[in-house]
Amino acid sequence: MKKYAIAFIVTFFLALTTAILSAPSAITQSRFVNVQILAINDFHGNLETGNLSIKLPNQTTIPAGGAEYLASHIQKLRSTNPNTIVVSAGDTIGASPLLSALFHDEPAIAALDQIGLDLNAVGNHEFDQGYLELLRMQKGGCHPIDGCRVEPFKGAKFKFLAANVIDKSTGKTIFPAYAIKEFDGIKMAFIGMTLEGTPRIVSPAGVAGLDFMNEANTVNALVPELKKMGIKAIAVLIHEGGAQTGIYNECKDISGAIVNIVKRTNPEVDLFITGHTHQAYTCVIDNRYVTSAASFGRLVTDIDITLDRTTQDFSTIKANNVVVSHDLPKTAALTNLINKYKAVAFPISNRIIGSISPNSQPNISRTINKVGESELGQIIADAQLAATKSPTKSQDGAAIAFMNSGGIRSDLISTDGNVTYGQAFTVQPFGNNLVTMTVTGAEIKQLLEEQFDNPMVGQKRILQISQGFSYTWTPNALTGNKVSNIKLNNMPINPNLDYRITVNSFLADGGDNFTVLRAGRDRLVGVVDMAAFESYLRDRSPLKPNPMPRITVN
Repeated sequence: MKKYAIAFIVTFFLALTTAILSAPSAITQSRFVNVQILAINDFHGNLETGNLSIKLPNQTTIPAGGAEYLASHIQKLRSTNPNTIVVSAGDTIGASPLLSALFHDEPAIAALDQIGLDLNAVGNHEFDQGYLELLRMQKGGCHPIDGCRVEPFKGAKFKFLAANVIDKSTGKTIFPAYAIKEFDGIKMAFIGMTLEGTPRIVSPAGVAGLDFMNEANTVNALVPELKKMGIKAIAVLIHEGGAQTGIYNECKDISGAIVNIVKRTNPEVDLFITGHTHQAYTCVIDNRYVTSAASFGRLVTDIDITLDRTTQDFSTIKANNVVVSHDLPKTAALTNLINKYKAVAFPISNRIIGSISPNSQPNISRTINKVGESELGQIIADAQLAATKSPTKSQDGAAIAFMNSGGIRSDLISTDGNVTYGQAFTVQPFGNNLVTMTVTGAEIKQLLEEQFDNPMVGQKRILQISQGFSYTWTPNALTGNKVSNIKLNNMPINPNLDYRITVNSFLADGGDNFTVLRAGRDRLVGVVDMAAFESYLRDRSPLKPNPMPRITVN
């Protein structure tokens, strides 16, 4: 009997061994883990579809974007892989349409929570209302002035990352430098950061006490720390980008700051998810994958990766920009969220404040011409001059107004000739006060020269100027000596005389690297820029552009 029992046991183990050897290896089957990263950037609180669109490869343009459709597309993509993470490369808020901005971007945060965003690298626009307000976006709480207008604000469920933003008082980052996610036992790190030049393009007062460190240097310092933790799969979410000449899934003639950043970054980093330039691309730069999903939720980048258990690193990466088309049903939860805020915003947004001349319909354009002027830029500068030309103290009235082109966020659009508050607000959503100050003629010359000696992504930042002021610039002249023939009411500006000028509070603090404005004296803070624009529209409707050039090129 014992003999038969032994024979049975031997036979059983032989059969089991044969089965194991003949079957595919369990280790081989599970060596690779498939992960899906869904990425957006530069959402800017665009909850509604509005006039958002995208150009397809066949050159046709279709509606795209809107939080209701973005949620549906992300939900559909998420259903294809249980190992999915949703990330953003910054500017989730700031420069937002009225529906979000009116409520201090609380609706945008709530929408992104419902969409399922997990991580967001801070962008420059996250600092538009200052560091303390950004902390409120993360932690929650009512607005310090307006309180809770619709419902208590609980803060973002998703996590802000800020690897290169240092609080000078503590020497620590204001938000975590990275987040570590685990997928079927394999850990992956996401480093998040904004562009080093953020202090030059936000109000300096809002980032006082903060240092913004070099992007590549910051990543390179973190890589050894992550490797000590056994993490080899590293991606960077960075609010800096580039530009290319192809369509949204191409990478033709890629240029811009991101190219040098990637090349300077430790090769252990294999994936860069970028933003800031509002461009779309799927690139390979220096053997690393670099993506961007345009802006406003019109695209979502579907990045499919495989992680290798053996190496604990990336095995494959594949990226595809998916159009957030309107052929999927809207997500009901987002529709309900939007309608809740629209009910409060509607009376404000739809109030008619003026009209556009029939000859100028359907829009007055912010597009700059070859010398740097735009129809809408001239009008806004004129509006700011009109609002500050004759204050209570007449001797303090401004003679010239300057407006930064980057602060003009949209054309002034009218479908029926009328202009609503919401349409005007979309043009100027920042809520900057006007600041009138005294500068010398020499400082005006320096201000104009700073347009052409500006480190911001190597581009000229031509200021829009009010009527009565004029000058000439020479493209081939040496830096610092490009501007000439500066006149006010046809009289040459005297470098030794004082002049009263008006700028918005962003420029007054030296924003866009116009540092000379910090020296402005006898400052008088006036109305909010939007109030000046509304008053101008009301008094001069039907509004039409003044085609006369104020800037000339020699």
